[in-house]
Amino acid sequence: MGLSRARIQDLITIGAVTVNGERKKPSYQPKPGDRIKISFLPKSVPLEVPENVEFGLLYEDNSILVINKPPGLVIHPSTGHYTGTLVQGLLYKCRNLSSFGDPIRPGIVHRLDKDTSGVMVVAKSDEAHDFLANQFKRREVKKRYLTLVHGNVEDKKRIIDFPISRHPVKRKEMSVSLLKGRPAMTEWEVISVFSLGFSLLRISLHTGRTHQIRVHMAYMGYPVVGDIVYGYGKRWWKQKTLIMKEILTLVKRQMLHAELLGFIHPDSLKYVEFEAPLPTDMDCLLKWLNKNQTA
Repeated sequence: MGLSRARIQDLITIGAVTVNGERKKPSYQPKPGDRIKISFLPKSVPLEVPENVEFGLLYEDNSILVINKPPGLVIHPSTGHYTGTLVQGLLYKCRNLSSFGDPIRPGIVHRLDKDTSGVMVVAKSDEAHDFLANQFKRREVKKRYLTLVHGNVEDKKRIIDFPISRHPVKRKEMSVSLLKGRPAMTEWEVISVFSLGFSLLRISLHTGRTHQIRVHMAYMGYPVVGDIVYGYGKRWWKQKTLIMKEILTLVKRQMLHAELLGFIHPDSLKYVEFEAPLPTDMDCLLKWLNKNQTA
């Protein structure tokens, strides 16, 4: 095929190579019967091209950037998203990013889903990257979210402690798995309950599993509003009243926002916290729900 070993590793890393429909690490050893699929990137599209991609900047110094990721922004190049990602926007703004770990994700210490907005920290040096990554690994980072969910949540405070693993059938999704899952702990606090059947929650994560909040809330019967994977799609909304259909016009993505991130700074070794304001779409929806409260 004329591909270098480095190029193949890059393709594996960004998810352009799957084995039996699943992503694998470059170190994976193929087995007899494995079905390997390669989605080639056009040669004209490099893996890392600086682009003027907009995102909010909350803080910057010699070691880190703290950003406010807008909803709809993909973090790094992957199959179907080769351009217009946060990584390319970071390269445009700051060429001095860490190269620790993944070569096509410079500076990226942790991730948010495409349609999740909010605060993220980015490393500008390998030393800072290693220091921050270890805090995430040891669960020493404070992570707090705001989310709007379906239902009137009765328990004002609760901790959900259910393991999460890859869905046994839908391989791109996650699910609660009491026997085979990895530990996952989510803590919620009710901020507001709306008469139309929604609740605003402040959520603290004690672990960092893929789709953790979305999976846990759906499992508890309170799926995140706008989450078409684990919650309700347009067909559900269309069966509701006119006022509920009006809400749908305000919901274009999952209503999940990373509100706060706290960690030990790699240079000062002091604890710091950063907060990201609500994005416009979520703020407008909450104001609409407040305005349309019924007795």
